Amino acid sequence: MNERDILHLLEKGAGQKTAWLPPKARMAEIAEHLAAMANAEGGVLLIGVTPKARRPVGVENPDDMIDRVLQAALSTDPPLIIPMPEAIRIGRGTVIAVTIPHGMPHVYSLEGRFPARRGVENRPLKAKELRRLLIERDETGFESKPCPGATLDDIDRDRVADYMRHLPGSAGMTQEEVLLKRGCLARYGGDLLPTNAGILLFGKDTQRFLPGATITAARFAGTRMGDTFIRSEIAGTIPDQILQAETFLIDNLRREVSLTSRMSRAERFEYPLEAARELVVNAVAHRDYSIRGDGIRLFIFADRLEVTSPGRLPGPVTVENIADERFSRNTAIVQVLSDMGFIEKLGYGVDRVIALMRERGLPDPEFEETAGGFRAVLRKEPETGKLVGIAGIELNPRQEAAIRFLTQGGHSRITNRDLQEMFPDVHPETIRRDLAELVDRGILLRMGKKRGSYYVLKRL
Repeated sequence: MNERDILHLLEKGAGQKTAWLPPKARMAEIAEHLAAMANAEGGVLLIGVTPKARRPVGVENPDDMIDRVLQAALSTDPPLIIPMPEAIRIGRGTVIAVTIPHGMPHVYSLEGRFPARRGVENRPLKAKELRRLLIERDETGFESKPCPGATLDDIDRDRVADYMRHLPGSAGMTQEEVLLKRGCLARYGGDLLPTNAGILLFGKDTQRFLPGATITAARFAGTRMGDTFIRSEIAGTIPDQILQAETFLIDNLRREVSLTSRMSRAERFEYPLEAARELVVNAVAHRDYSIRGDGIRLFIFADRLEVTSPGRLPGPVTVENIADERFSRNTAIVQVLSDMGFIEKLGYGVDRVIALMRERGLPDPEFEETAGGFRAVLRKEPETGKLVGIAGIELNPRQEAAIRFLTQGGHSRITNRDLQEMFPDVHPETIRRDLAELVDRGILLRMGKKRGSYYVLKRL
């Protein structure tokens, strides 16, 4: 850090990651600021600045002040280990710059209080915030703790056996040995008990113990939540949830139909299916399972797909570095999902999502931290009003409307009556011929008989 950096911070003003104290700051004030930043997102504390004027006046004895800062850091519980403070010469004075890295390993208290930086202030953590932070920074983590009330009888042995059949190096090992090695079982008081990870991955009735470990999936007709929607509550083990979510995506993502001059038909989803699936896998692998009152939300709107998961980004991961940084709060879950082929152990898969969207010419995914969680968003270009992908075949407006109804309207079937309602002035026999011609061309299939018949897109 140099003089230019200090002046830039002063110009920006105090905030979540920047604070300053006057030249004669007391040790208690310094310790509170250090602990508050360590319990939040880290930051820089400048000592030797006039608070109101934001003017660096410097400290009288830089070496004494650095000693005071180090003593203040050691006065927290546990002692706060920070990089050596820097003495920066600015004009005729010297400012002490103290850097608190992001993602500190512990939760720090000061005389029984747990301060945290919130905006431009330091305030005590609320009980709920403190519990969450304690779990996030616990070296064992929530997933490795014993699941309250669960016993070995709550582990589905058939699931474990199937897992072991595809697990290299497990030959000759018992199920207990494999699960213990993978963090799905642990010894407590002489007993072998399932951990939260064990119940999430191999439980017979996962939601009995962890009711919030679910996915709420919904497809809405418009760009906002409304009264018209398709909804599915996805439960079970984490692997089951991934498969159910993928089925929901296949059933509810709109399809774009491409017809070539040779009458061959191609179909693709409005978003790359692998990109949407990757976001779901990411969410179930990295969410904060200690948050009981909320689950993952998979919402599809007319213009975007959103996946929201409980818990903010873990450790050193930020929205800015999410494509490159590697850190997981659920290492056991990530390992097992990697063994099963659902996830790459060392990556978030974010770079793959970005690449898939760019290959389709779609906007880059958006990532944001919410008040209590994390959201990933896939967007598409606004609808043009024209049928996407029809090439080489002449379709009349009624036939275009029928295909749009099936590919972009969120419908799985269309009837003569549906098309008649769109074109009330057209004779019913003409409507019938329009749909029959789409059947003859291999675009639609007719299902049912006589008055109960309807039409669906022909699968490839």
